[in-house]
Amino acid sequence: MGKSMKKSYRELSHISSFEDRYKYLELHGRVGEETFGRARHLNQAFYQSDRWLSVRDRVILRDNGCDMGIPGHEISKYATVHHINPITDEDILNDADCLYDPDNLITLSSATHKAIHYGDPSLMHVAIQQERRPNDTCPWKE
Repeated sequence: MGKSMKKSYRELSHISSFEDRYKYLELHGRVGEETFGRARHLNQAFYQSDRWLSVRDRVILRDNGCDMGIPGHEISKYATVHHINPITDEDILNDADCLYDPDNLITLSSATHKAIHYGDPSLMHVAIQQERRPNDTCPWKE
């Protein structure tokens, strides 16, 4: 049932920096390709199910309500629980284990969730530092 996972919370938890966790999770502009749009009703039913809501609450508790599970990055408003490996219509239709596996889930702020899906770190509340180069005195200028 479901596809094999390529990434995991177990691996993610060994990454200490916010920036590196973002890089691990980013989807390079893939916004729910297989589950949004043509089968949105599946998503809506799934995300309102008692089983999902129970797992979601446990993941938020595990991550202490912190963005990407990093202490000091507490989420003040709405926490989103994100599937580390994107899910498909087939996963929902088959009630696949990957939907509920805490090793495939991470707590994110709404802004970080959008940044991961759209591939745009500027959407996050926490700025990702630009890489410094020799003789670079103004990294914020292009």
